[in-house]
Amino acid sequence: MINEKTFVLIPIAGKLRLCYDCINEQMFVQNVKRGGVMTGRNYHDRLFKELLKTFFNEFIEIFFPQVYEAIDLENIHFLEQELFTDVTRGDRHLVDILVQTRLKEEPGIILVHVENQASVERDFAERMFVYFSRLYQGHRCRILPITVFSYPQKHDEPDYFKLEFPFMPVLDFRFLILELRKHNWRNYIRSNNPAAAALLSKMGYQKKERVQVKLEFLRMLVRMELDPARMTLLTGFFETYLRLNEEEEKQLEAEIGKIDAKEVEIMMEITTSWEQKGRVKGRAEGKVEGQADLLIRLLQKKFANIPPEMENQVKALPAEKLQQLAEAIFDLETIEDVKGFL
Repeated sequence: MINEKTFVLIPIAGKLRLCYDCINEQMFVQNVKRGGVMTGRNYHDRLFKELLKTFFNEFIEIFFPQVYEAIDLENIHFLEQELFTDVTRGDRHLVDILVQTRLKEEPGIILVHVENQASVERDFAERMFVYFSRLYQGHRCRILPITVFSYPQKHDEPDYFKLEFPFMPVLDFRFLILELRKHNWRNYIRSNNPAAAALLSKMGYQKKERVQVKLEFLRMLVRMELDPARMTLLTGFFETYLRLNEEEEKQLEAEIGKIDAKEVEIMMEITTSWEQKGRVKGRAEGKVEGQADLLIRLLQKKFANIPPEMENQVKALPAEKLQQLAEAIFDLETIEDVKGFL
């Protein structure tokens, strides 16, 4: 079984090495990159991964200031992905983000885990300890574990795992936690922190506050003056988790009309550019999807039945590769030829 949760391992000083037994690592990584195991949960994990990777310093600064003061932010390097296995649970984990840095000139690791699922896991704290202990076994250095709970409901999550007997304590493992739903969005709208801006959409707000949350998010974007790529990342993340309906959009327009004209002008430039990009991207994705469906039908007609995994491979092809397949389809004589092309 593949565990579909996001892990961020941040090694501090020294070269990162593989700490766990890997099974078919290269095959698994390639399968993930081709979209072979992509699900809704994977999609959300990728969003968080991109946000944390792009705004890691800002994320640590706003939510974990004590950690921010301790690490060397000028010496951060993102490393390649790493795969490890949990033999006892039968899980495999593809680590999304690896960052090498330093902690007051001493080696160490920050482990960040993003927990997206809505249901409570009774053994979650124990699982965090297992990840921690295996990292320690491999690196023999100080490790700081952090968990980000991003589910839509509030839960009381433990931040420790203990083992003890009536006559003596054996283990007292603790980790930092960030429960986004327990954070009031109003406490962050005066900051110019891009990570906080995006995560407003996952914080605690009432249904009647949705329009106001969106308005304050836009105002934060105006103040931050980010480049288009980062602006797109933030708006895409926010809209994934807080998308207004038609009536709420009308309320938002009315609220925007009450604020400073100069701020409104910049805000409208941002939203217009963002919406245009969304429409262009949507049309492009629709065109690629339609081309993939057509090629699948042609392959089915030519070879009777093609295996489902081949259909998935065709759907995962980029536009350029789809065009190449379209040009070569009449020259492919067997299913093996198609497999070789893919």
